[in-house]
Amino acid sequence: MKKDILKHQLVPEHVILSEEEAEKVLKEMKIHAEQLPSIRTDDPVVKAIGAKEGDILKIIRESPTAGKFVTYRIVQD
Repeated sequence: MKKDILKHQLVPEHVILSEEEAEKVLKEMKIHAEQLPSIRTDDPVVKAIGAKEGDILKIIRESPTAGKFVTYRIVQD
């Protein structure tokens, strides 16, 4: 029986950004995609959500002090 890792309490929400959303985020942050921290293509969550190399992921973590904390990663090998 296969477990759904996306439902595990320690796995934050991962969202694949559309090209338009990614461009907007990069413009707001005044950076290039290559400057984002990376997440590997063989990461179990990347595989589970169907992300591919070059995609930018929005990761939303729950924080007891900050409420919600959002970070971005680019999918790379």
